[in-house]
Amino acid sequence: MRQRWVVSMGFALALCGLLVGCSGSQPLSTREEGTGIGAVLGAGTGAIIGAAVGHPAAGAAIGGAMGGVGGFAVGNSMQNQQNANSQTQSQLQQQQQEIENQRQQIEQLKSEQQTE
Repeated sequence: MRQRWVVSMGFALALCGLLVGCSGSQPLSTREEGTGIGAVLGAGTGAIIGAAVGHPAAGAAIGGAMGGVGGFAVGNSMQNQQNANSQTQSQLQQQQQEIENQRQQIEQLKSEQQTE
């Protein structure tokens, strides 16, 4: 029983290592973080439930897969929201710059009218 638990935890740690190793030198995206966290939590929960019925490795594998899918869905949604927020922020900055340019043009025209 103890040996199965160790195998299950080894599986979960190997999965974490695989996710971190695949990320390269760049930080993980929100989508990747969600998938990894979901997979690890699912594997841990699955191992605990599987140990109760005598199959911790199978429980970890099934839980890890289900957690990974759920984590991907949540992470993907969060990533899409971040992308939308970033795009909105960029548009706001462009509009603020345009307003500032127009303000400067108005001030220049006022100054030209006063000198005439």
